[in-house]
Amino acid sequence: MRIGLTYDLRQDYLAEGYSLEETAECDKIETIEGIESALRELGYATDRIGNGKKLIGRLAAGDRWDLVFNIAEGLHGAAREGQVPAILDMHQIPYTFSDPLALGLALQKDLTKTVIRQAGVPTPRFAVVRRMEDLETVDLPFPLFAKPAAEGTSKGINADSKISDRDGLKKSCAALLERFRQPVLIEAYLSGREFTVGITGTDAEARVVGTLEVSLTSSAKEDFYSYHNKQLYDTCMDYTLVRPEKDDEVRQCEALALTAYRCLGCRDAGRVDFRSDAQARPNFIEINPLPGLNEKDSDLPILCRQLGIGYVELIERIVTSARRRM
Repeated sequence: MRIGLTYDLRQDYLAEGYSLEETAECDKIETIEGIESALRELGYATDRIGNGKKLIGRLAAGDRWDLVFNIAEGLHGAAREGQVPAILDMHQIPYTFSDPLALGLALQKDLTKTVIRQAGVPTPRFAVVRRMEDLETVDLPFPLFAKPAAEGTSKGINADSKISDRDGLKKSCAALLERFRQPVLIEAYLSGREFTVGITGTDAEARVVGTLEVSLTSSAKEDFYSYHNKQLYDTCMDYTLVRPEKDDEVRQCEALALTAYRCLGCRDAGRVDFRSDAQARPNFIEINPLPGLNEKDSDLPILCRQLGIGYVELIERIVTSARRRM
């Protein structure tokens, strides 16, 4: 079986002049090498394709694959994560992870929250600011939290994200609208514990792998999961394996994570993030249906490592789930 690999390589975009923050969701070469090595160890032939533009060129040249292992995030547009899957769907080539609909919905955090709330998954009260005039209609109690509505890797989350008054809200929204040119998501700030739940599989076969509690060290710059803290995760963040049988908050997170994952139609593997309120009630924050797969520093491999699940086994679970749909 021949598996192609689609991805956005960070060093390629940096060479074109994009910034470190603009390319924060792109992958390092060691991630691609790690996935390819795991696939070969599992007995698959591999072919590095690259980003969406390179995929189009390869398809035009007549190349085809039995399966594509897709981790391409895209770089432009609100539906950027769905661009490569949409191209593959047009050519009826199967691929790992979610389809364009699930990826596009998950990237738009306000739409995600609207859908999962209808499924009974609690999420903080929120408002969307598309222009500064929209602030007049924001009627939420402080403190609040502001972030771009369609970014990942904690982009746009900094010291100004946690807001205590109206002036701070105006300042934060103005900066985010100018910088990211997209709507700003305003949420009620939650003061409780933070968790990320790993899942593998699809539909009825989806299963929780485990849960990490995400906490800050004394080296953290802000008191939440900011862009700065995430980039310096090895000194600013602690990831602690927590068990549902010993912790009711964790048990609730895992049940809610499966509901959200299945509701949004996520496939093969993903991560769901929660934060608890002052009463220790977990609330959905966001979902990542295209989880990072760097063996050393991505959350899902970190979780698997703490559970004794090897990296090759994680890649095997993802491919096995995809092949069952073929």
